Amino acid sequence: MKLEISASLNYRLPEPADLMLQIEAADGHGQRVLDASLDLGKPGHLARVPTQSGICEPIWLRDEGHLRVAYRASVAIDRPAVDLASLAAMPLHRLLAEAVPYLNESRYCPSNKFHAFVERRFGEDEGGAKIARMRDWIESRFTYVAGSSDAETSALDSFVERRGVCRDYAHVMIALSRAAHIPARMASVYALGVEPQDFHAVAEVYLAGDWHPVDATGMARGDAMARICVGRDAADIAFLTAYGEIELVGQSVSVREG
Repeated sequence: MKLEISASLNYRLPEPADLMLQIEAADGHGQRVLDASLDLGKPGHLARVPTQSGICEPIWLRDEGHLRVAYRASVAIDRPAVDLASLAAMPLHRLLAEAVPYLNESRYCPSNKFHAFVERRFGEDEGGAKIARMRDWIESRFTYVAGSSDAETSALDSFVERRGVCRDYAHVMIALSRAAHIPARMASVYALGVEPQDFHAVAEVYLAGDWHPVDATGMARGDAMARICVGRDAADIAFLTAYGEIELVGQSVSVREG
């Protein structure tokens, strides 16, 4: 499958600000960037910063006045559809070093608080079958409500409220997975089927020696999404982080099948 992606950002910067941008589709790991362009205008400073995961290259900017970004890409998705229930969990002592940090709690995913619930509700299942049941449980019991959460909302808050947006669904999925001792991380993606279309957040779980996307909202399939970047939770994968005052003027994302 090929995805045609476009994204535009328009922000007002009342004062000079440092900005980290993460909107480019990653090349590799189940997808190939066939063509891409990124117009950042003429910022005062621009530098790419490779990440430890090797999946994305965040961009440091320093700008003032206005930030205007236009991104377009054609991405071939080589990632096959996978039946999660058929995948085995990796024994902890055989985990690769890259997966180990994603067993632990993070800012938005206090997984240690979910151990009892996970054992009681999903204890009879193992590996991918347990992940599939967790995904289905979240999708069936949560309500997608735009604006129902903010930058302080954690997986525990969303679990109690039973509502949220994609990042909240992903945080709960990640917290439950880690509570089951299955490594889980968060990914920002461009995906078909997302309504309203935007930078989308999903979980990724480590099963059978590889990472597999899991969208607990039920909107996006793993073989129809292009990964942008990955991290412990939303704090690591924000498409734009501003270290200074910033005001939204306009923003749009479009994803269609090519």
